Amino acid sequence: MDKKLIEEMIERAMAQLDYSYAPYSEFRVGAALLAEDGTFYGGCNVENAAYTPTNCAERTAFFKAVSEGKRRFTAICIVGGKGGVLTEYTAPCGVCRQVMMEFCDPETFQIILAVSKEDYKIFTLKEMIPMGFGPDNLA
Repeated sequence: MDKKLIEEMIERAMAQLDYSYAPYSEFRVGAALLAEDGTFYGGCNVENAAYTPTNCAERTAFFKAVSEGKRRFTAICIVGGKGGVLTEYTAPCGVCRQVMMEFCDPETFQIILAVSKEDYKIFTLKEMIPMGFGPDNLA
Protein backbone atom coordinates (compact mmCIF):
# COMPACT_ATOMS: atom_id res chain seq x y z
CA MET A 1 0.00 0.00 0.00
CA ASP A 2 1.49 3.34 -0.96
CA LYS A 3 2.14 6.15 1.51
CA LYS A 4 -0.41 8.51 -0.08
CA LEU A 5 -3.23 5.96 0.36
CA ILE A 6 -2.15 5.28 3.94
CA GLU A 7 -2.22 9.01 4.71
CA GLU A 8 -5.68 9.32 3.13
CA MET A 9 -6.96 6.47 5.27
CA ILE A 10 -5.50 8.05 8.41
CA GLU A 11 -7.16 11.38 7.58
CA ARG A 12 -10.51 9.66 6.97
CA ALA A 13 -10.26 7.71 10.25
CA MET A 14 -9.37 10.87 12.17
CA ALA A 15 -12.38 12.67 10.65
CA GLN A 16 -14.65 9.97 12.08
CA LEU A 17 -13.60 10.96 15.61
CA ASP A 18 -15.95 13.95 15.26
CA TYR A 19 -18.93 11.59 15.03
CA SER A 20 -18.00 9.34 17.94
CA TYR A 21 -20.65 9.00 20.65
CA ALA A 22 -18.61 8.25 23.77
CA PRO A 23 -20.25 10.02 26.74
CA TYR A 24 -19.27 7.29 29.23
CA SER A 25 -15.66 6.38 28.46
CA GLU A 26 -14.83 9.58 26.55
CA PHE A 27 -12.58 7.33 24.45
CA ARG A 28 -13.31 8.27 20.85
CA VAL A 29 -12.48 5.87 18.03
CA GLY A 30 -12.59 6.41 14.29
CA ALA A 31 -12.10 3.93 11.46
CA ALA A 32 -11.73 4.06 7.70
CA LEU A 33 -12.40 0.80 5.86
CA LEU A 34 -11.23 0.34 2.26
CA ALA A 35 -13.28 -2.03 0.11
CA GLU A 36 -11.60 -3.98 -2.66
CA ASP A 37 -13.30 -1.75 -5.27
CA GLY A 38 -11.73 1.41 -3.76
CA THR A 39 -14.81 2.60 -1.84
CA PHE A 40 -14.22 3.95 1.67
CA TYR A 41 -16.53 3.38 4.63
CA GLY A 42 -16.16 5.37 7.82
CA GLY A 43 -17.06 4.27 11.30
CA CYS A 44 -17.04 5.61 14.83
CA ASN A 45 -17.73 4.05 18.19
CA VAL A 46 -21.27 4.39 19.54
CA GLU A 47 -21.57 3.81 23.28
CA ASN A 48 -24.64 2.89 25.28
CA ALA A 49 -25.35 3.30 28.99
CA ALA A 50 -25.84 -0.48 29.23
CA TYR A 51 -22.35 -0.99 27.68
CA THR A 52 -23.13 -4.34 26.00
CA PRO A 53 -25.00 -2.67 23.09
CA THR A 54 -21.97 -0.45 22.43
CA ASN A 55 -20.57 -0.79 18.91
CA CYS A 56 -16.93 -0.27 17.96
CA ALA A 57 -15.82 1.99 15.11
CA GLU A 58 -14.44 -0.93 13.15
CA ARG A 59 -17.68 -2.90 13.24
CA THR A 60 -19.67 0.23 12.41
CA ALA A 61 -17.60 0.63 9.22
CA PHE A 62 -17.90 -3.07 8.31
CA PHE A 63 -21.63 -3.19 8.94
CA LYS A 64 -22.20 -0.06 6.85
CA ALA A 65 -20.23 -1.60 3.98
CA VAL A 66 -21.89 -5.01 4.22
CA SER A 67 -25.33 -3.38 4.40
CA GLU A 68 -24.50 -1.76 1.04
CA GLY A 69 -23.48 -5.05 -0.56
CA LYS A 70 -19.69 -5.00 -0.07
CA ARG A 71 -18.03 -8.25 0.98
CA ARG A 72 -14.35 -7.85 0.04
CA PHE A 73 -11.95 -5.52 1.82
CA THR A 74 -8.32 -4.47 1.52
CA ALA A 75 -7.48 -2.48 4.66
CA ILE A 76 -8.76 -0.61 7.68
CA CYS A 77 -7.23 2.30 9.58
CA ILE A 78 -8.06 2.73 13.27
CA VAL A 79 -7.36 5.76 15.48
CA GLY A 80 -8.53 6.54 18.98
CA GLY A 81 -7.89 8.26 22.24
CA LYS A 82 -9.38 9.77 25.38
CA GLY A 83 -11.31 12.88 24.38
CA GLY A 84 -10.30 12.19 20.78
CA VAL A 85 -6.65 13.00 21.51
CA LEU A 86 -4.45 10.46 19.75
CA THR A 87 -1.57 9.48 22.04
CA GLU A 88 -1.08 5.76 21.38
CA TYR A 89 -2.10 3.04 18.94
CA THR A 90 -5.68 1.75 19.28
CA ALA A 91 -5.87 -1.89 18.30
CA PRO A 92 -9.16 -3.62 17.40
CA CYS A 93 -10.87 -5.62 20.12
CA GLY A 94 -11.40 -9.36 19.79
CA VAL A 95 -14.97 -9.02 18.52
CA CYS A 96 -13.83 -6.65 15.76
CA ARG A 97 -11.01 -9.00 14.81
CA GLN A 98 -13.57 -11.80 14.52
CA VAL A 99 -15.76 -9.66 12.22
CA MET A 100 -12.67 -9.01 10.09
CA MET A 101 -12.10 -12.78 9.88
CA GLU A 102 -15.56 -13.15 8.37
CA PHE A 103 -14.90 -10.81 5.44
CA CYS A 104 -11.13 -10.50 4.98
CA ASP A 105 -8.20 -12.61 3.86
CA PRO A 106 -6.02 -12.86 7.00
CA GLU A 107 -2.87 -13.08 4.87
CA THR A 108 -3.44 -9.86 2.90
CA PHE A 109 -5.90 -7.65 4.83
CA GLN A 110 -3.98 -4.74 6.37
CA ILE A 111 -4.74 -3.07 9.68
CA ILE A 112 -3.25 0.39 10.06
CA LEU A 113 -2.98 1.70 13.62
CA ALA A 114 -2.15 5.40 13.64
CA VAL A 115 -1.46 8.30 15.95
CA SER A 116 -0.73 10.69 13.06
CA LYS A 117 0.10 10.60 9.36
CA GLU A 118 3.75 10.19 10.32
CA ASP A 119 3.29 7.74 13.23
CA TYR A 120 1.59 4.49 12.27
CA LYS A 121 2.09 0.74 12.16
CA ILE A 122 0.69 -1.78 9.70
CA PHE A 123 -0.24 -5.36 10.57
CA THR A 124 -1.91 -8.15 8.65
CA LEU A 125 -5.05 -9.63 10.13
CA LYS A 126 -3.15 -12.89 10.61
CA GLU A 127 -0.64 -11.04 12.82
CA MET A 128 -3.53 -9.68 14.91
CA ILE A 129 -5.36 -13.01 15.20
CA PRO A 130 -2.84 -15.75 14.34
CA MET A 131 -5.19 -18.72 14.71
CA GLY A 132 -8.43 -17.00 13.74
CA PHE A 133 -11.67 -18.83 13.03
CA GLY A 134 -13.33 -17.86 9.76
CA PRO A 135 -15.61 -19.14 7.02
CA ASP A 136 -12.88 -21.44 5.65
CA ASN A 137 -12.95 -23.38 8.92
CA LEU A 138 -16.51 -24.46 8.13
CA ALA A 139 -15.78 -25.62 4.57
